[in-house]
Amino acid sequence: MTSRFLARMEAILRLYLLPYNPLKPVVCFDERPCFLIGDKVDVIKMKPGQVAKEHYAYTKHGSCSILACIEPKTGKRIGIVKKKRRKKEFAKIMKKLAEAYPDAIKITVILDNLNTHDASAFYEFYDAETAAWLTEKIDFVFTPKCASWLNIIEIEFSALSRMCLNRRIPCRKKLKKEVLTFFKERTQKGIKINWEFSKEAAREKLNRHYSKVNPENLKYKKT
Repeated sequence: MTSRFLARMEAILRLYLLPYNPLKPVVCFDERPCFLIGDKVDVIKMKPGQVAKEHYAYTKHGSCSILACIEPKTGKRIGIVKKKRRKKEFAKIMKKLAEAYPDAIKITVILDNLNTHDASAFYEFYDAETAAWLTEKIDFVFTPKCASWLNIIEIEFSALSRMCLNRRIPCRKKLKKEVLTFFKERTQKGIKINWEFSKEAAREKLNRHYSKVNPENLKYKKT
């Protein structure tokens, strides 16, 4: 861990622990690939006293990408399912995010350093006025390299994998319906994510990295 890593990490940890402000929401964003898998042999349907059974053989129908945002403090979720994850798709979900918070002064978006995650995407796919509006409304905060665990959206993706994508889904149309229904239901239930890892905890638990950057940080080491 370098000084740059620690600086970015602490900036994100501070954002997570800020009190909720509807005018300045903190939102986490990321994408994940999803393979479209179908059955080669018809499944044996569930019967009383018996679980459904599927054959080990399967068919591949390509892949697509799930792009999603979550506001941890309110449980608000926004998602789209697209064939690819290019600048075009990034610009689309960021616009959808901005429109979902019409009263917000500034939306802070925590995301990784993928080369498509850039405000230039707004100018490539929207007129200059719309692009400028998005650029002014959205503030990007990038996670350190190899630190996806700092992005709360990964917790939501884990739940999505376990509760929605744990079965074969053969086409993008069905996947889109399943995923968006999943996000909608969890939003309506107000399922939030409570982040407890603070900068104080980081300085203690990761002290050897802090101390390597600056020996004075040994004072944060738990004795």
